[in-house]
Amino acid sequence: MYSTKFSALYRLNQSIYHVRRSFFSQTYINGQWVSSQSGETFKVYNPANGHEIGSVPDCNIQDAEKAVQAAHDAFHHKWSMKTGKERSIVMKKFYDLIVKNKDQLGKILTTEMGKPLREAVGEILYGASYIEWFAEEAKRIHGDVLPSILPDRRSFVIRQPIGVCGFITPWNFPSSMILRKAGAALAAGCTVVVKPAEDTPYSCLAVCDLAKEAGFPDGSFNVITSARSAEVGKFLCEHPLISKMSFTGSTEVGKKIMAMCASTVKKISLELGGNAPFIVFNSADVKQAVQGAMASKFRASGQTCVCANRILVQEGIYDEFMSEFIKKTKEQVVGDGLNESINLGPVINQDQYERIIDFISDAKERGAKIVTGGKEKKGKTSGFFIEPAIVTDVNLSMRVAKEEIFGPVAAIIKFKTEDEAVNIANSVDVGLAAYVFSQDISQIWRVAERIQTGMVGLNEGIISSVEAPFGGIKQSGFGREGSKYGIDDYVNMKYICLGGLKGLDRGLRLICLNDDNNLQKDGYELYTSARGFDDFVTAWPPSTNTTSIDDSK
Repeated sequence: MYSTKFSALYRLNQSIYHVRRSFFSQTYINGQWVSSQSGETFKVYNPANGHEIGSVPDCNIQDAEKAVQAAHDAFHHKWSMKTGKERSIVMKKFYDLIVKNKDQLGKILTTEMGKPLREAVGEILYGASYIEWFAEEAKRIHGDVLPSILPDRRSFVIRQPIGVCGFITPWNFPSSMILRKAGAALAAGCTVVVKPAEDTPYSCLAVCDLAKEAGFPDGSFNVITSARSAEVGKFLCEHPLISKMSFTGSTEVGKKIMAMCASTVKKISLELGGNAPFIVFNSADVKQAVQGAMASKFRASGQTCVCANRILVQEGIYDEFMSEFIKKTKEQVVGDGLNESINLGPVINQDQYERIIDFISDAKERGAKIVTGGKEKKGKTSGFFIEPAIVTDVNLSMRVAKEEIFGPVAAIIKFKTEDEAVNIANSVDVGLAAYVFSQDISQIWRVAERIQTGMVGLNEGIISSVEAPFGGIKQSGFGREGSKYGIDDYVNMKYICLGGLKGLDRGLRLICLNDDNNLQKDGYELYTSARGFDDFVTAWPPSTNTTSIDDSK
């Protein structure tokens, strides 16, 4: 039965059967919709009004064990046994189903996360693009043939799926972060166990329903909905059958995951926190820079890991930029994401709401000015709304400069020179993304190379794209998602040596080098056509009366 608590969301589109299925109060393990073994559930709320959307299973480690075993069996007996072409066909069907149902999936996402519906639909398509991309890459997991120094040997490198992969995903992009990870893993031939954020489980469950319809084998895609994040996360990180963990979230939690994965020496990818500098130089096109700042700062109400955190503006263009930026910020409309007229939705929950208010208070106490916004906008609802804020006179002692805000607050820092801007940009211990606006091609190239981040947008405020590697450096993590490099984290490289090929063994010559790594005139020759390896070992080291090297042999 469908939960009666889903009635409002269910009515969003009664005509789409498989989207309705995602409203079950169950999770998805081994191709089946199941309840938690304990029967316990937890509630999910709409951040725009505080209303309960429904409840999902509060899975424990027994449920997680069931999911891991299902993924392990599916990997060894089903999914990894398929050819790249066969996997590609299933993934393309999956992509088509996501695109076909983008509007309904977008409504689910907006209802549980809060971002404006057009952004939510955009996220659905963005996530789907990774399924499409990796559907093609599934057919191109190439190896290598290596030239051998020995005539009777052939050397190869093949790339094989790593195994069961565990994902711990965030609430800010509850659909695309799963699809970006799963796309690469499934294309490689891996199976997955996903632990979605407890604030936003329904986008993940909706995607699972479409994956089942697309034809993924039972057990290849599993979901553990749980409010026991620490308990279940630790279990996945330490499970011996999970070969790879991928986590998107805070640096603090990422460090813990890294430590827990060490017990089984797992391969891991970490996409952690950022503190993106957005640098506007005197030569910048002001309208272009403001447009980029608006998109980068306020998308998803500032709740993105790559959003502009510190906006650095050179003093010669400061007044002009600020005038236009303040004007555009004041035009933003805050409200329920299902309302087509709004620009910014709520922040995700009470904790995040209070954290952002604390950031603003800290800045004011340390001498900053709030030139617009920053006020609570609860109105007649209990939603978590905050007016987009601009904070000026920011210094590096303030939390808005030192930490990732993750909210609709723009911290403005005025600077004089290029060196000063780069030093400020690099003054933090994270390095995910950065943005540079200038019409001086030499300058933007210089700065792009000097900034310590994994990604840089030059005269562009939205940099994520399927064909580009997404990831950071420093304490923003390691590993790359998307692009032709994205599949590398989900495969093992294996070297294969084939020896003893008959008719090709023209003799093995061991060339001796002296202490200076120069060719020694007195060499030692051992012909494998006449002797085996045991004879070679017995004959080594050569006598002092060695023969000279004959290059004609």
